Amino acid sequence: MLLFMNVTLPAGLDLPRNNFKLAMQNTVNFENTQIAFSSKSTTQLKKAEWLFSVVKKAWLTNLAKSTTNFLLRIGFPIEPILKYTVFEQFCGGETITQCESTVNSLFQNGGVHSILDYSIEGKETENFFDGTLETMLKICEYGDGSPEVPFLVFKPTGMGRFKIYEKVSNQTDLNPDEVLEWKRIQNRFDRICGAVAQTKFLKIMVDAEESWIQDAIDTLVEEMTMKYNTERTVVFNTVQMYRWDRLFYLQKIYSFGKKNAIRVGVKLVRGAYMEKERERALEKGYTSPICEDKRATDINFDEGVRYCLEHLDVFDIFAGSHNEMSCQKLSQSLKEEGISKNDGRIWFGQLYGMSDHISFNLANNGYNTAKYVPFGPVKEVVPYLFRRAEENTSVGSQTSRELFFIKKELLRRKNEKN
Repeated sequence: MLLFMNVTLPAGLDLPRNNFKLAMQNTVNFENTQIAFSSKSTTQLKKAEWLFSVVKKAWLTNLAKSTTNFLLRIGFPIEPILKYTVFEQFCGGETITQCESTVNSLFQNGGVHSILDYSIEGKETENFFDGTLETMLKICEYGDGSPEVPFLVFKPTGMGRFKIYEKVSNQTDLNPDEVLEWKRIQNRFDRICGAVAQTKFLKIMVDAEESWIQDAIDTLVEEMTMKYNTERTVVFNTVQMYRWDRLFYLQKIYSFGKKNAIRVGVKLVRGAYMEKERERALEKGYTSPICEDKRATDINFDEGVRYCLEHLDVFDIFAGSHNEMSCQKLSQSLKEEGISKNDGRIWFGQLYGMSDHISFNLANNGYNTAKYVPFGPVKEVVPYLFRRAEENTSVGSQTSRELFFIKKELLRRKNEKN
């Protein structure tokens, strides 16, 4: 039984407008590229400049994707090229051990924490799901002795088949084999959340996925929250604020936490499946769950953060955002409310290889900040890498901002030498 069903927004009802107050001056200076790229050599920056210039061109990204997939199918040794370019930019290494240098560099050079993200996607065998669980347990063991790694994270479809989540979300009857399969998924969730709960400080975030499988995921995470968030915030659910119904979901899980006297961890993001969501809604003839435009999404995200910030008696917040304004609003609100910058209930997060001007400047100013650091064998993380590239292409302003700050830092270094 689902603990919370999605609420349908009545026609004509607008979401509350964001009432964050911004001071005349920004709390954090995201323009400081010397801090932003303190861990990057000039050679690394020039390579990143070239890579984002390629990613900016959609036709080149599409050509690279099709060519790479073809070469991998025929066994052409393309892995070294991938490793030296897109993999090096967006991944920390192929194994947990190889990620250690990245983790140490982020923390020692800028005070930025790491979240090791096992980024193999698109496999649907029981052996893969069990292997993912074992990798998560190894990350837990590593993180338990590494204060630089405060969080774990996993995709639900790394623990079970998409179709099973879909059937459970739709409350479709499962056959006997599927009942057993669903129990195995539940057990995998429980094993990793239980292992994290046994540590002194680690927390675990469960990624959100497509809306038509999210109810099943929400149910599982709520069950884990009830079980493990009684003494501290161990389990975090991910709430995609490009869905117009998610503010109502936040209100419901607040009541859920309050009623049961437990902490509720929420990772707030805008979302990653916008085009797929809208296309499916159009194809199947239902109302799209996605906000009508970027402005509405931005308002919804900031309103969600504001709501959680006003209810810290229950919530822990992880604000996963590459949007400078949203990060400024949250940092300014902490100042206005007299909440410490390093309050353990509030975290900022960005992806490794992106938005260093946000991550490192936040950390330099004393805010809890972490990078998602993907890892896995080069060949196996290709789907993740091209998803990252396609997202950068579809959000043109993101790539332009990356290039702007990289070029600014390269120019600063050039002038410094002269």
